[in-house]
Amino acid sequence: MSVTAEATTSRLRPDAGPSRPYRVTDALRSEWMKIRTLRSTAYSLLVTIGLGVGLGLLFSAAGAARYDAGTAADRAAFDPTAASVKSYILAQLPLGQLGVLTVTSEYATGMIRTSLTSVPRRTRLLAAKAAVFAVVALVVGQVVGFAAFLVGQPVLGAKGVPNASLGDPGVFRAVIGCGLYLAAIGLLGVALGTLLRATAGALAVLVSTTLLIPVISTAFPESWADVVATWWPTNAGSQIMAVRTDPDRLGPWAGYGVLLASVAVVVTMAFVVFRRRDV
Repeated sequence: MSVTAEATTSRLRPDAGPSRPYRVTDALRSEWMKIRTLRSTAYSLLVTIGLGVGLGLLFSAAGAARYDAGTAADRAAFDPTAASVKSYILAQLPLGQLGVLTVTSEYATGMIRTSLTSVPRRTRLLAAKAAVFAVVALVVGQVVGFAAFLVGQPVLGAKGVPNASLGDPGVFRAVIGCGLYLAAIGLLGVALGTLLRATAGALAVLVSTTLLIPVISTAFPESWADVVATWWPTNAGSQIMAVRTDPDRLGPWAGYGVLLASVAVVVTMAFVVFRRRDV
């Protein structure tokens, strides 16, 4: 990290005396400066947007090919919006990684001690980290969702495949939902980084949660696979990006609620552990 917490604090309140209490706004501004000066921030966000837009094009083209080769039932179930925003599958990884790094980078450099000296109230420090990162992740997630949709739909239209516009029923919610989903995964990364304090371990859990378990579950017996497809948090949360929903699955907001509740549990665990831990 190129700017220490001490330097950040002094720059935020140069005229403050030693008796001035450290405010919530100071903590938020300090965390904002930290994430801005973390070198991996720009790389991770650029990769997130690049994957979201690039894969949005590829998935849209692949969706058009499947539509042309599909049966009448396949064509009836085709969801143009989902075909474009499906790029979230890989875009979530660099954003989640950045969430992990906002915490683990301070443990790796030892700066966590300085941060705790500047903000002795641990819950306030972690809340500031989570809040600042949540805003960043939400903004970037919305950029990914809208960009993937806006570049993907012309690809479908050019191939003579049904495409969607933002004014169509359910489409705007699905595109906004892409950003909401990515923000939730980013917060999950912050919580895992806090719990495990190691980048590699937190990333392993993040990848397993978002990618490996949903993929591996397809090899389970059908009854088990259906349960995972419906109730596993990331599978449930992805329903918010679907315009044509499966009646056997949770609805868009109900599914996203399952994801949010699951992330909230992990975040709560992170707060409890961070508060009780020595460092």
